[in-house]
Amino acid sequence: QKVSVEVLEHLEHLALVDFRDWEGVERLQKAICFADQLHEVNTDGMEPMDSVLEDRCLYLREDDVTEGNCTKELLENAREKVEEYFVAPPGNIPLPKLEERETFLQGS
Repeated sequence: QKVSVEVLEHLEHLALVDFRDWEGVERLQKAICFADQLHEVNTDGMEPMDSVLEDRCLYLREDDVTEGNCTKELLENAREKVEEYFVAPPGNIPLPKLEERETFLQGS
């Protein structure tokens, strides 16, 4: 199954993964083919599972805040912050221009 340039671009921005080489695209295509096998499973009439641990009861706890009000102390650890948020570095890969990706995919 071929992967379009638009899908590659979208995935690169989401995952910060560079798919410019043939090996990366091939691995992605294999993963898609593997996941497509799930469409062959007949799930008609099946209720969604709450848990994969069918033989155990998972108890939910109350969502009570027991600690907190430490925003100021946590932000002291930030190298850079904006308002009350940590500033994360941008992705560590330079994303190629759209023309480069089209050229690469045409050659595969």
